[in-house]
Amino acid sequence: MTAMDFVALDFETANADLSSICQVGIACFLEGKVQFSWESLIDPRDYFDHVNISIHGITPEMVACSPTWDHVYPAITQLLSGSIVVSHTAFDRVALQRACERAGLPVCSCTWLDSTRVVRRTWECFSRSGYGLANVAEYLGIQYAAHNALEDARCAGEVLIRALVASNIDLRQWLVRAHHPIHAPQPVDGHSPYEPDPNGHFFGEVLVFTGALSLTRPEAAAIAARAGCTVADGVTKHTTMLVVGNQDIQRLAGFEKSAKHRKAEALILKGQRIQILTESDFLTTIACLENAAPPA
Repeated sequence: MTAMDFVALDFETANADLSSICQVGIACFLEGKVQFSWESLIDPRDYFDHVNISIHGITPEMVACSPTWDHVYPAITQLLSGSIVVSHTAFDRVALQRACERAGLPVCSCTWLDSTRVVRRTWECFSRSGYGLANVAEYLGIQYAAHNALEDARCAGEVLIRALVASNIDLRQWLVRAHHPIHAPQPVDGHSPYEPDPNGHFFGEVLVFTGALSLTRPEAAAIAARAGCTVADGVTKHTTMLVVGNQDIQRLAGFEKSAKHRKAEALILKGQRIQILTESDFLTTIACLENAAPPA
């Protein structure tokens, strides 16, 4: 393996549940270039939310004859096992974990690297915000078709290659550097528990909770702040993440959504970048990030 050998991965989902994977794209980079790529539609055996369809254009009819997760997963495992796997945000990692849990399959063993963590530590202009894939790609002059799983995977890989060159830090070193603080630690005394941690994975994100949560709102807000989120009461033009209580998400097929949820969807349809997550997926993502450790 050279300093630039890795696999880039991206998923698209049918709805806000990260296990509802409906497309996978994988780009294998060798010596800094794509040497092999593979993509597949997947039948998630789940409903398709109209907002997700508006983002990626994948419909139930398009996946009707596609393999389900348990049938496509062996091919994914073959490409990922033992590799450094790059995804832009940790959500793809959690999606894979969730889909495997749902299908009763073991999660393949690989080393994950979140390219947003590399981007935030390579270019100062992205250290606090604006590190979404489309924005970074535009800044670097990378052309790609957003919200196609293979294109997103390829773009994430290209972004990482640019970062390796710009930082003069190789891939193995980034596996450690990505876990180092971006900013100097802030004093804790006198600070609110909801003060966003500037070194948190989601620093710069503006998060809103809606629906019945398993945690109290103060507990949920403290967890979000520790991850770097600014927690807001209502959905606005500044919102970037909406976490939906699991009791609400179970009623999505019946189109029973909170006012905050409907407003977020309206903003998404107008082009605003908002990630909608179930509470369980959000907490799993946080747990993955907090438990992640650089390799020895």
